Order: sequence, then structure tokens, then C-alpha cells
Amino acid sequence: MAVSGGALFLFVIGHLIGNLQVFGPPEMINRYAHFLKSTPELLWSARLGLLLMVGLHIASAVTLSMMNKEARPEPYAVLSASGSTVQSRYMLVSGLVIAAFVVYHLAHFTVLLPGVNGVGDFSKLKTSLHGEEVPDVYAMMVLGFRVWWVVLFYLVAQALLFMHLSHGVAAMFQSLGLRNHVWGPRVQCFAKFVSIAIFIGYASIPAAIFMRVVGHDYAEKVQHQLSSAPPTSERALVVAGKEAK
Repeated sequence: MAVSGGALFLFVIGHLIGNLQVFGPPEMINRYAHFLKSTPELLWSARLGLLLMVGLHIASAVTLSMMNKEARPEPYAVLSASGSTVQSRYMLVSGLVIAAFVVYHLAHFTVLLPGVNGVGDFSKLKTSLHGEEVPDVYAMMVLGFRVWWVVLFYLVAQALLFMHLSHGVAAMFQSLGLRNHVWGPRVQCFAKFVSIAIFIGYASIPAAIFMRVVGHDYAEKVQHQLSSAPPTSERALVVAGKEAK
């Protein structure tokens, strides 16, 4: 549980660093996405490793929950929250909701299913990068996060991720034997700080785009691609003209 959780925690940080590039020019995050797509050995190694870690994490959570119930088959006459936090009591629930969100996130920006984004077919969004036509990930983000229910779902998921990490990071150190009476308060402070920072980082992306702080002009320019995508050669010329300006 702790090892798989630690691996997923590092991925969450790395994924956030990559996504924060949306605050830069469009070419920045498009180059990052193209690099990942152009190195399938790296991309698929990461995907399979993450799939393994997610599977181990969920299996461990379910197993530990069952063991906890079996340890006391008779329920308490009066339930008390003494000694526990809201985050710790709802770790399994928040984890399952986060897992459901990950499935949606993959359908949204990886599989590019048109029916889940409320905008249109993201596979039509293309741009030119070093003379090569590549998916316009920046356009996908600045158009996708203009839909209120998509943004709401993302923000709720990030709030649950905050709850999950604020307890899970501290519990990870304890499970690995790295938390004692001296380091305990420091570990707890670190867990709260990093979970808040991750929440702010992830939540700032859909919030800034929805409020038209980021990518508003670019979204207006590429909106037409979703309704009618011109032929590849013509589209490349249009994008090249935009970049020249």
C-alpha cells in the first residue's frame, strides 16, 4: 500500500509539472506532449507501470479494509470518530472516486472520446510543430475547460485528491517506518503542505481557463476546427500562417 502509494504520489507531482506548462505559450505544452508521443517506449513503460501501481494500490486498499472489518466482526454499539480524521475515515471512498475520475480523464484527453468533453471531437485539433502536424493539446485544454460541468468535476476530483493525499502521504511514511514521535509532526506538516500545493496547482488549470485568464484568444481561433476540419494540407497552411503572425 505504501510503496504503490509513493509511486503514484511521485507521478501526481510529475504530471502536474507537465500540465502547468499550459500557462506558457501553446508550443510549450505541445512540444512536451509530442515528446511523449514520439517516445512510445517511455510512454508505454510509464503507462504499464502506473497501471500496475494503481492495481496494487486498489487491491491493497480493499484487502486492508476487509481485514479491518474481519478483525472486529461485531460492530461497535456507538461509533466514535475519536483519534481519526475525516480524511482517514473516507480514504477508500475518495480513492475509488479518484480512480473513476482517472478513467474519465483518460477518455477526455487521451482516448479523445467526443461524448465526454461537451465540446466536440478533439482529434480534429491539429497544429504544426517543426513542420510536422501534431495534436494540439493546448487547444484541447483551453476548449475542454470552458465547459462548466467538466470544470466542476475536475475541481471535485482535485478536492478529493487533496483529502486522500493529506492523510495518505503521512500514512505512507508511517507504514515505511519513517515516522516517529520526533518526525511525526514534521511529516504531518509536510503532508498537509504538499497536498495543498498539489490541489492549488491542479485546480488552477481548469479554473484559470474557465475564467478566460488563460488561452481565451487561442480558443476562439481554433473553435472552428471542431465543427469543420479542413484538409490536412490546408489546415497546416492555416496554422503556419497563424504562427508566422
